[in-house]
Amino acid sequence: MTQLVQHETKIVHADATALGVFGLSLITFVASSSKMGWTSGSVYLMPWALFLGSVAQIWAAGIDFKRNNFFGAIVLGAFGLFWVAVMMHWAIANGWFGAQPENADPRQFAYACFGYLIFCVFITVAAFEANKVFAAIMILILVLLGSLGLQTLGINPSLFGPLAAWSELLISLLGFYAAGAIFLNGFFGRPVLSLGKPMGWIKKG
Repeated sequence: MTQLVQHETKIVHADATALGVFGLSLITFVASSSKMGWTSGSVYLMPWALFLGSVAQIWAAGIDFKRNNFFGAIVLGAFGLFWVAVMMHWAIANGWFGAQPENADPRQFAYACFGYLIFCVFITVAAFEANKVFAAIMILILVLLGSLGLQTLGINPSLFGPLAAWSELLISLLGFYAAGAIFLNGFFGRPVLSLGKPMGWIKKG
């Protein structure tokens, strides 16, 4: 009698976190060029927001979900969706969908920033137990979101405008380092560039 032998196939996914972090780094670098006054307008920011800020991060988040990388999946997914919304905000402001209605109020973007800021407080707590570079990036993101929200509401733009610009630029530079470190460490299978050890303040169950 022939025995039926069952084979289990396991699909292994490569770590896509470096791609997602690079997407965040690239779009914040390009967007900060406008805030710093090196470039102007948002029209040519939109392709980078769509493909690097949005698609790259959401794609990486999907892979991280399959790898059971809870932190990467939630964080990259949340920021990928953020950049989808930002791109749509810019598209509406640039008249891609026709003239804006009279009751259009761009200050609503400020409350989106504040909402993300609240969620990012929780992410920042977790980031301190991931590595120090991620923790530094998240602190800067808190500064960026708060500054953008207050600037959008017209509150002391001379202070919060430059604060948003510099925090976004630093996010991008730290992000490039993090993406490179994750890539090299994964490629060589050993630590090549350090991301800094977790703080160890909160122990996982």
